[in-house]
Amino acid sequence: MARRKKGRTINGVLLVDKYSGESSNFILQRVKRLYGAAKAGHTGALDPLATGMLPICLGEATKFSQFLLEADKTYIVTAKLGERTDTSDSDGEIVETKPVAITQAELDSAVEAFRGPIKQVPSMFSALKYNGKPLYYYARKGIVIDRDARDITVNYLRVLRFDNNEIDMEISCSKGTYIRTIVDDLGQALGCGAHVSMLRRTKVADYPTESMITVEQLEALSEDLEIDRQFRAFDKLDALLLPMDTAVSKQPLYLATDESIDSFLHGHAIVGKHEYHEGELVRIYRKSDNCFYGMSCVNSDGNLHPKRIVVYKQSYFGEN
Repeated sequence: MARRKKGRTINGVLLVDKYSGESSNFILQRVKRLYGAAKAGHTGALDPLATGMLPICLGEATKFSQFLLEADKTYIVTAKLGERTDTSDSDGEIVETKPVAITQAELDSAVEAFRGPIKQVPSMFSALKYNGKPLYYYARKGIVIDRDARDITVNYLRVLRFDNNEIDMEISCSKGTYIRTIVDDLGQALGCGAHVSMLRRTKVADYPTESMITVEQLEALSEDLEIDRQFRAFDKLDALLLPMDTAVSKQPLYLATDESIDSFLHGHAIVGKHEYHEGELVRIYRKSDNCFYGMSCVNSDGNLHPKRIVVYKQSYFGEN
């Protein structure tokens, strides 16, 4: 008989305010332990140097993490001019030093090239895979892999401060954008080099910044949990979770009958006349109680075919 996973079946999205100096996976594992969750995943890693919004999906919410991976994101970044590093941030080794003698007008002109649809060559110190291994695996061995430029979109880039050899910028961008690469490329365009000295993600999709919570705050709440033999009351922690359907809130929705939901949960399409387009992804709710049951895809037949199904289970702690 298959062994049950340890942990609670708890569903939702937590907006963690990541601290600097640790990997996103390290933060994820801490949160998973605090919640006693059986399943958890993050929605796009931040560099160890970076801080800010790291949405963590628990339980069935992990089925919709891809939507947050593909969402637009916003950052505040400080670029230090005059020094270029091998990783394009202050965690790397300085490989080039040049004097800084640029004007505000020169900066304003240079940043124009980084707005709107642009092409970007990913950094060798990235998690993109080549032959099954991340690029940083090769970079650490001194191996350079040819990378194709990728299409990205910078929705806006605002210069917030320019003071001697530092620039603060706010950048809103599409998925797959490397802020480190924007800063490195900007430094090259200015002729003095640059690297990231501070990076903070302030927004993912439409999630509110004020809903973020630090790991330290979570640990303080966890220490305050009531413990009754083998049962722990997680009410204070669970109250911080956002509903799992917030990850797909921009998709259209369909309210289905109880009969249609039962069919949907068994892998069958919801048949009928729908005002959706082929290939469109649609949220499915049960009309009787507005409960979320997953995502469907509109096929050529016009019906709503299951793509991601939510399975609701009673919370438990598994056995070894």
